[in-house]
Amino acid sequence: MADNITEILVGNAFLDTPLFGEVTYGNLLAAILILVVTYVVARVLSVIVMRVLAGKVEVSNSTFLAKIVRWLTYFVGIVAISPFLHIDFSGLMVAGGIVAVAISFASQSTLSNFVAGVLLMFERPVGVGDNISVNNTEGYVEDIGILSTTIRTYSGIYVRIPNESMFTSDITNYVAHIARRFDYDIGIRYSDDADKAIKVIKGIIEKHPYALKNPGPSVYVDELGNNSINLKVRIWAPSAFWWDVRTDLLWKIFQALRKADIDIPFPQLTLWYGQEPPKPAKIGKGSGFTPQEVLGKSEVSPENAVKVVK
Repeated sequence: MADNITEILVGNAFLDTPLFGEVTYGNLLAAILILVVTYVVARVLSVIVMRVLAGKVEVSNSTFLAKIVRWLTYFVGIVAISPFLHIDFSGLMVAGGIVAVAISFASQSTLSNFVAGVLLMFERPVGVGDNISVNNTEGYVEDIGILSTTIRTYSGIYVRIPNESMFTSDITNYVAHIARRFDYDIGIRYSDDADKAIKVIKGIIEKHPYALKNPGPSVYVDELGNNSINLKVRIWAPSAFWWDVRTDLLWKIFQALRKADIDIPFPQLTLWYGQEPPKPAKIGKGSGFTPQEVLGKSEVSPENAVKVVK
């Protein structure tokens, strides 16, 4: 590139006039032209990066990447004008290489987080506002940065997770799919009509505006338990309204069952006592009681305990 521009400027005595040292006016003009072209190219590339990443990553992150592209282009332009200004970067390159190696070792974790952040932006397993679970942390994604991701837990605590950990961990995204299912386990008494209970529950689900028809709900007898007939209720709802639908329908189903005289039982234990009074305990040696202490008692009660002979 330097030779082509020099050939264009050959034959002009003014341009061949030394300005300072070995640098001529022609060299200076060529360096200025390269800088102008570099500036224009850098601006164009940054705009392209912003448009390509629009809607795919956060605005702050796309702006940061556009700046990186712009400054890299500036660096290439500076290297390109060095022959015209007779600047020797060989010694600087050696020193820069040594410094780069030292910095790479010192910032290995930062670099890995940066690379993971870029990969997360393009892969997009999560987005801002998503309800996720990662590394035993559940909450809403507040920000996806270049080096870390910020999650706001359900209790309002902000947790910062390095992007390297995010990228290498199992991520559960509760709202990535448009619909989400939740289940109820509802027990009714054995004296109640299970078919009637199923009909009542389905009627309540059909009236709810956010209970999806496709995929539709499912209500069936799932188990004959020790204390109740256990019904399984499965309902699909939009992911954005999943929690509200789940809490709202549970109470409405309970009220509807009560209104239909179908109750939810609770564990009970029945104790049977004998009707005949127990026989007097045998008294003998080693019992700890004398016969005189027991004579005259027609019944043996918990208040009148007798030690049993071994």
